[in-house]
Formats: sequence, C-alpha cells, structure tokens
Amino acid sequence: MITLYGFGPAFGLPDPSPYVMKTEVQLKMAGLGYLKVAGDLEKAPKGKLPYLDDDGQVVADSTFIRLHLEESYGLDFDEGLSPADRARAWAVERMIEDHLGWALGYCRWLIPENFANGPAHFFDDVPEPAREQVRADVQAEVRQAMTAHGVARHSLAEIAGLADRSLASLSTLLADKVFVMGERPTSVDAAAFSFLAGIYCEAFPSPVRDAAFAYPNLVAYSERMMRMFFPQYTRQAQDAA
Repeated sequence: MITLYGFGPAFGLPDPSPYVMKTEVQLKMAGLGYLKVAGDLEKAPKGKLPYLDDDGQVVADSTFIRLHLEESYGLDFDEGLSPADRARAWAVERMIEDHLGWALGYCRWLIPENFANGPAHFFDDVPEPAREQVRADVQAEVRQAMTAHGVARHSLAEIAGLADRSLASLSTLLADKVFVMGERPTSVDAAAFSFLAGIYCEAFPSPVRDAAFAYPNLVAYSERMMRMFFPQYTRQAQDAA
C-alpha cells in the first residue's frame, strides 16, 4: 500500500505544496492506488513534505519519489520522448522548481497580506500564548532561507520580472500543444501544472500572479490539467458547491 504524506487541501487547492501536488499527479498518471494522509514535518525524513511510504519503504522528496516509482513499478513518465526531449523536460522542470518556485514561495510567505491569509494559518493549532511567536519565528526562518538563496534580496518588482521570464519561456515551449512535450502528459507536466496552479491561486494575489495571466495558453493548460487530475477543484465544481 502506498501512503502519500502531504499537507491536505487548503486555499482551494488539492494541496498548498506544489511538490505534494506534483507527486500526487504522478501517482495518478501512473494509475497507482494510494492513500493520502496529513504529514508531520517533525516526523518527515528530511523535515519536508511530501514523503511516501511504499509498504514500509520510506522515500522523501518529490524527485526521489518519482525515481522510486519508476524503478519499483517499471514506469517511465517520459516514455516516447527522444533523448533531446528528455533533456528539455528535465531542464524545464528545474527552471520551474528552482527558479519560478522561489518566486511563488516569496509571494506566499513574504508578502505580509498573503502570509496572514495563508501560511499563518498553518499554526492555528499552536496554543494561543505561543502562536504569534511561532508564526514570526517560522516566517523569519523562511526569509533567512530565501535571502541565502538570493530571491529575497530583490524587490518584489524584480522578482516578478524574473518570474515573468520563466513564465514566458514556459508559454513559448507549450505553444498550442495539449501538454508541454506534446500530446500526452509527461513528468514535466506534473511540475508545471502544480506550480502554475499555485501561482493562479486566488488566495495569493501578487505581481507574479498578474504576470501569469498574460499567457492565455498557460491559463488554459492549468485549467485543463486541473480538470484531468483534480476535477473536484475546477472552478465549475467550486461554484456548484
């Protein structure tokens, strides 16, 4: 039995973590049955989510989870791609996670209004006398990490400009295709969709989100992928609820 440890639904998303969403999409792409439960960061092998327990074998980090699934179940998420296209898919995935993802994180954690409306609620269960201090301490840790990375050394306008370059690149690569690499979903789609869904989330307005709406093909792609993998979270489904 495969158990996926994530955060759970929040802010109108299947999971607030695009890394958890990425892994969940890959499990769905593979047609593997799984149970998703709320994870505890203190018990997570690397102190982060997602991690996966596959009949006692624990695997942490979405990229290593993908490798585990491919090796253990005879899968190839990039089946049919040429060596050059596999290289492109990996490069795009890294651009999304290691560049665009930092802009997404900044907008959630370091724009004060977004932090108050979003990540601050992760600590609602902390006893009230300590709650605000815990929130401040964790936000400070995030800021320190983002400063070490470099993204928090820029202005918000500069961050949005850098993010826009990645969005423009992804839009150009997607063009009018159904999926990033062609007519079937591959590994890069799990990442691209999950991070775009996070950027388009209504709970977190930002210049990065505004920039993303300038690319109609990315908007349509994100909505298409949501209908395919999480139909209960489409706008139509939410409106009907």
